[in-house]
Amino acid sequence: MTVSKEDEYSEEDFRGKPGFRHIQVFLLFLIMSFGFSFRSNISMAVVAMTDDNNENYFDWSMQSQSVILSSFTWGYVVSQFPGGELAARFGGKLLLCLCLAVNSLLSFVTPFGANLGGWQLVCACRVIQGFGQGILMPCMHHLIGKWAPLEEKSRIGTFIYSGAQFGIALQMLISGYLVSAFGWPGIFYTNGIMGTALLILYIIFGADSPQTSRWISKKERFYIQTSLGQVGGHKRLPTPWKKMWTSLPFISLIIANCAQNWGLWTLMTLIPSYLSQVQGVSIKSNGLMSAIPYLAIFIFSFPFGYLADLVIRKKWCSLTITRKIFNSIGFFGPGFALIGLSYAPADVTIAVVLLTVVMILNAGHFTGFLLGHIDMAPNFAGTMSGITNGFANVLSIFAPLAAGLILIDETDANDWRKVFYLSSGIYIGCNIFYLIFGSSARQDWNEPNKSAGKIIKKIL
Repeated sequence: MTVSKEDEYSEEDFRGKPGFRHIQVFLLFLIMSFGFSFRSNISMAVVAMTDDNNENYFDWSMQSQSVILSSFTWGYVVSQFPGGELAARFGGKLLLCLCLAVNSLLSFVTPFGANLGGWQLVCACRVIQGFGQGILMPCMHHLIGKWAPLEEKSRIGTFIYSGAQFGIALQMLISGYLVSAFGWPGIFYTNGIMGTALLILYIIFGADSPQTSRWISKKERFYIQTSLGQVGGHKRLPTPWKKMWTSLPFISLIIANCAQNWGLWTLMTLIPSYLSQVQGVSIKSNGLMSAIPYLAIFIFSFPFGYLADLVIRKKWCSLTITRKIFNSIGFFGPGFALIGLSYAPADVTIAVVLLTVVMILNAGHFTGFLLGHIDMAPNFAGTMSGITNGFANVLSIFAPLAAGLILIDETDANDWRKVFYLSSGIYIGCNIFYLIFGSSARQDWNEPNKSAGKIIKKIL
């Protein structure tokens, strides 16, 4: 690609200033938000669906509810592993559109499934939704690698990923009011309508990369491509499977992602039940109380992102050390805070404050291991994300199931203490592994052709 004199620019013309890339980033933020709204809506819905004070309720045991809460992940893990390769082959836009379409359709179907086939058919709907959404994170990594200039990567990545917590918070915040106004089916119908609207919006304005966008200016396109070293296009490279699987830094990303997903799924699926059964919070208040921790992590994720970019730009720490510092805040912090929560008195205010502290500190992971995929090998970030997220979600299937086994009496604070202790140990132990073996240094297998060329030169 060539640029004429009138298209020339200075980096300062774009750094930190609005452009079409920010519209694209906002769309990805919304998709991430709605993805996690679809994912988390069942945790509030199942409380209302099993409440015998409601006219249309189901007498499902805690074990059956645990199966429902985990069933989304069964389908989710299946499409995780090929998700990155599919994104690299077909582009992120098509796959994200399929993700939104499948999840919106199944949201409309779920209430009918519950009435026709009970919890078993609800599980089936959730499995299909999970399968449709398994490509979400690999696509996000792939698209961030295409749209985020290096100078803005921490901020853009943090903003997009924070959509997960915003979506969960929004879902929990409005669910109680939707149940009061329309009954529990209102949760699913609202998700379906809003997901369909976002799908239409993304079809019009979304793009796989600056090269394929018809809305972006030539100057801004060239700025992004130059920053990423992709002027003239980006070739499809063969995935270096052997080097990837024998890389300890990559293995450390898998371990870290497993810890994050276990903690997230434990809190996301069980906070409403904990507040309802232990703290005696009503469904409407439950939504607000459950949303507060996620609103907190959404808000505090931005200072983390800006601070990480500042540390890297000022070269106060290396990229690897910066990622490890923020990841330690994101893992050690919640690990110790959950121990405090397990011994807190039965007071709803104290419980919500401690849960909020857990989520605020967890914001560190956005600028920790999560961006490590793009740091290490931007050419294969989507593939790496599919693998790490796939393993993480295989493990997270067991988070609500383990809680169901531990919670012999779901109103007993001692049983809940065991659940929190388990999550705490996973957070702390997995972060220690990441601190020892993790790295954000660009890997030589990021560009297989160059690596092969160096070997040939040595031989010659």
